[in-house]
Amino acid sequence: MTEMERMNWEKEVLEPTLKRKPERKAEFETASGIPVERLYTPQDDPVPDYDADLGYPGQFPYTRGVQPTMYRGRLWTMRQYAGFGTAEESNLRYKYLLEQGQTGLSVAFDLPTQMGYDSDHPLAAGEVGKVGVAICSLRDMELMLADLPLGKISTSMTINATAAILLAFYVATARKRGVADEQLRGTVQNDVLKEYIARGTYIYPVEPSMRIAGDIITYCADRLPRWNPISISGYHIREAGSTAVQEVAFTLANALAYTEEVLRRGINIDSFAPRLAFFFNAHSDFLEEIAKFRAARRLWARIMQEQFGAQDEQSMALRFHTQTAGSTLTAQQPENNVVRVALQALSAVFGGTQSLHTNALDEALALPTERSARTALRTQQIIAFETGVPDTVDPLAGSYYIENLTNQIEQAARGYLRRIEEMGGTLAAIEESFQQGEIQEAAFQWQREVDSGERVIVGVNSFQSDETEATEIYKTDPALQARQIERLQLLREERDGGQVEATLERLRNAAAQSDNLMPSIIECVQSLATLGEISDALRAVFGTYRESQAIS
Repeated sequence: MTEMERMNWEKEVLEPTLKRKPERKAEFETASGIPVERLYTPQDDPVPDYDADLGYPGQFPYTRGVQPTMYRGRLWTMRQYAGFGTAEESNLRYKYLLEQGQTGLSVAFDLPTQMGYDSDHPLAAGEVGKVGVAICSLRDMELMLADLPLGKISTSMTINATAAILLAFYVATARKRGVADEQLRGTVQNDVLKEYIARGTYIYPVEPSMRIAGDIITYCADRLPRWNPISISGYHIREAGSTAVQEVAFTLANALAYTEEVLRRGINIDSFAPRLAFFFNAHSDFLEEIAKFRAARRLWARIMQEQFGAQDEQSMALRFHTQTAGSTLTAQQPENNVVRVALQALSAVFGGTQSLHTNALDEALALPTERSARTALRTQQIIAFETGVPDTVDPLAGSYYIENLTNQIEQAARGYLRRIEEMGGTLAAIEESFQQGEIQEAAFQWQREVDSGERVIVGVNSFQSDETEATEIYKTDPALQARQIERLQLLREERDGGQVEATLERLRNAAAQSDNLMPSIIECVQSLATLGEISDALRAVFGTYRESQAIS
């Protein structure tokens, strides 16, 4: 198509059509506010340099995927996020999901566990086992992982402020079962920066939190070579209301901060960067999400090469897990969520994800039932085995619109990264509430559009129904907390209290120095110190973070 041909089409075909039937609205844009043109053609020149901008899968700049054959060689890991109630209940759910074809574990922890409190702490009242599993001690972890093949499966643990403690529980459990550190495969989220930006489950001030995150990364590089020591999360940034562009930019800005933290210790970039993992959201703007994943991959590859001089190809290959967008699930007409999740999951597969969680239809109401969790897993399996989408690599590459949108997202994300750098880096930007403010503004704009009806949410502000359908929901056993407290009391009676206190004192001493904290935390765990006791030992040295507090 030449420019003259396009002009003739616009005059002879398009203009008469628009006169007869105007378009639905004057302007179209993506969920991130990127303008969407009526038509994209070769004149838009979306890929000026194929080798530099796209290349081949498995090679720099990894726009088309991190493996040469992608899903033709191995499908993504189907990793359904689960955890609730007690360790025993969660263990049964993990076994059930594995029986149904899940290929990796993904553990959700309850709020007290995330915040460093044992189940018998006053602040844990009413929250034990509600949004995830309660894990207070090595014994709890052993029950949760009972009969699961730790040396053969990979386990993802979504935990941040207490990530070092939960990883220590996992390592100690495996060692007791004779599984060597070198055999363990999995991921611990360990992304505390996004807690200050978007989520709020932080404990310590930012600098000691960064130290702990760096200790986990360096410890895993030395002792757990197959373990991903961090999963830098855009998911929660998006759930807080960010745009797709902000999700990419703020996630990669956090990744830069963690990378610099480890480099300051004198560690070579290629000794730890290959194990850095990422975690993104799959939202509802189908084509924008596909472009977002491709843009993030290319931008990270270029940053690692240009800014850090990485040599190992794996240091430049952004590997990521995806979860469908919990914030898009609706309590109204919850069966519609099955369709939302299917399309979001499909965008993640088109975008080249390495693992995937699909939300259940009832998660806007409660934790998923066994039945809804199975349907969520079946959604992935249908995409994998019935659609044909995984049979070719990066199937939408070369689409004029997809390539144009990939370029625009990368450029806009670079603009945010420059602004953060000009402010003095990620930590300084957090101190000034820059990311928080940008997310709040985006969330406000989104909600305003929903409230006005400009943005249609099916079943919520349009296509509503007066019918009320009963939906089976999971209910937490109200006696759960009492049982968990009873277990804790028994643990404290049976263990050697003197030994526990000795290990906690050694941890406090290590925290006061510059020692890597992981060996001391593992020692505490093996002595049967609880999660709350270990967290308190670190609180005594580091203090706690208050949102109004400036970063020192």
